[in-house]
Order: sequence, then C-alpha cells, then structure tokens
Amino acid sequence: MHESIRARAKTDAGLTGPLCIYKLCEAHGVAVRFVDVNMEGMYQRSATPRIFISSLRPVARRAFNCAHELGHHLFGHGSTVDQLYEERSKEDRDQPNEILVNAFAAFTLMPTLGLRDAFTRRKLNPGRATPEQLFAVASNFGVGYSTLVNHMAYGVETISPLRANELLKSSPKTIRASLLGAQTDAPLVVADEHWNANTLDLEVDALVLLPTGVSVDATVLALKGTLGSMELFQALTPGIRRATVPGTQWATFIRVSRKRYVGLAKYRHLEDLGDD
Repeated sequence: MHESIRARAKTDAGLTGPLCIYKLCEAHGVAVRFVDVNMEGMYQRSATPRIFISSLRPVARRAFNCAHELGHHLFGHGSTVDQLYEERSKEDRDQPNEILVNAFAAFTLMPTLGLRDAFTRRKLNPGRATPEQLFAVASNFGVGYSTLVNHMAYGVETISPLRANELLKSSPKTIRASLLGAQTDAPLVVADEHWNANTLDLEVDALVLLPTGVSVDATVLALKGTLGSMELFQALTPGIRRATVPGTQWATFIRVSRKRYVGLAKYRHLEDLGDD
C-alpha cells in the first residue's frame, strides 16, 4: 500500500526520495487549505474530503501535519481535529490511530531507502552526523530537525535513543546560529550540493543556503552573502523560480509563498491568489 501511495507523487528522485505532500494529497483527491487557526491540523471526511493546516506553524511542521491528516483519510478514520502537540495529553497522543498516522507521515516523508541514500551521498555515518549535517538532511526531505532525529531513533532505528537525546539538545535556533555565525529568528533551509528534491518551499523572509555559483532569479531571492561553499539568500516575494548550478546537474524549483498564507495550498505560491 505504501509504495502505491508514494507512486502517485513520484518525482525524479524515484519512489524513495523527497516528495511534495500537497501534490500527494491532490493525487488522492483531498483538498488542502491553510487556515489562521492555532492548531496542528484537521481532517474533514466527506464526499469532498479536506485537510486544514495551520499557517501559524513552521513550514516543515505543516508538511508533517498534512501527511498526518492524509493518513487519517487513507486509513478510513473519521473527521479529526488535532490540537497543538504541546497541549495534547500523552494519552491522546498515544491513541492507536494517532500512532498509526504519525508512522505513516514519517515513513512517507522520510522513507528508509531515501534516508539511506541521503546519508550515502553525503558520506555520513548516521550515528556520528553532527546537528548541522542532520539539519541539511532534514531540509532535503522538507521536515523539521527534531522530526528527523526522532524518526532515526524510533522509526528507521539508525541511531540509539541515547544519541537522539544528545542531538535534541541542539535546537533549530542554535543550529542556525552555528551555520550562519549569528543569531536569527528567520527560518532557514539548507540545500547543499547533494540536494535531490525537485522543489524547495520557503515563505517570504525565510533564509536559504544554496551551493556557490547557483543561478536564481534575483526578484524572488536576494543574495545576502557567502558562507564557505554556500551562498545565503533571503526570500523576497511569492513565486516559483528554477535554480540551477551551471555546469552541474544540481537543480530545483524554489517555491516562495506569502508569509502565513491563508487559502488553498495549490495557490500558495501565486501573487494573484485564487480560491475555490
């Protein structure tokens, strides 16, 4: 079942690489809408099934929440509302249906073979990778740092729970400071030379590290400086632009959405917003 689910959103990375969860929902006939509500997400079972995702959550968290809600749809669960994770009781989080769809979300977004390939291409030992290196892998799969670390420990079991606890002492904020050499509250995506996702999602004002020499439309991304072998950009305006590194096979579509966009997911990158 899982292979056929991912097949509907097959990319050049194959069935094991990063995928766009919103495209996968569309392939399964489920509309996704971002809403200005303080929650994780909501699934509405009906003749026209819908998923509602909070635009107040970080971009990577939204992707996981969307996969979580899609799991409710595919496994035949009824309509659900998922409160903020921090506000839910352990008993609520440990409900069988919740465990099932969380596992579905994790393995859909971070498949075992895909992670193995990501570490092989970067010549990394999962058990010895630094927080900064894992942050780049998490970026490649469009998930949060802690989401990847927990999946490595309790999903694919490539690191021990003890190692996960050590890694989780580093937060995205401290990792951003380490990578950039300065504190910032702006979200950051690291698209290194081994990036193999067809798309890279950002919000206006977010930062992104791209390989040196990258060619990208300056009206969407503004160059902020060079850090080692990478260049730092900041997202300026909504839109979709192709980024390439001339002379190499590196390429991806950078998709910038409005900050805390509200509306149908399929319109999130458009300047003239549509609706249903």
